[in-house]
Amino acid sequence: MESKGKVFLYQTDVKWTEQRKGMISCAGKPEVQVATPPEFKGHEGIWSPEDLFVTSANVCLMTTFLAVAERAGLAFSAYESTAEGRLELVEGKFQFTAITIRPTITLKTGSNATMAKELIEKAERNCLISNSMKATVTLEPTIR
Repeated sequence: MESKGKVFLYQTDVKWTEQRKGMISCAGKPEVQVATPPEFKGHEGIWSPEDLFVTSANVCLMTTFLAVAERAGLAFSAYESTAEGRLELVEGKFQFTAITIRPTITLKTGSNATMAKELIEKAERNCLISNSMKATVTLEPTIR
């Protein structure tokens, strides 16, 4: 018997508005203004593709952690994280060479810190966004 793999499609739209700015949209979701970042002659205060790339890895880690923590029954009261992407010139082309994600997980009294560390590491291994990236994704969790 042949097993069919699951395939999901995600469609987004981009529309140029002016200068080096545009809007991204997706059915049923709010539009977001985007632009070239200031370091590439773009605009301050507007989300750039570079911001969104790093954010994608950061958000995916969080949502994957939430799923594995729920399945494992981990009791925690807070999750927050910062992520930093390293963009550099490699063989004449800019590319992200690394993303470091620093999640902070605050556990409820009596929760197992070792289990929390194992679960955030499992989430990192199973994060579909970072698994899809060329850049190395480094995890630096803080467990409270």
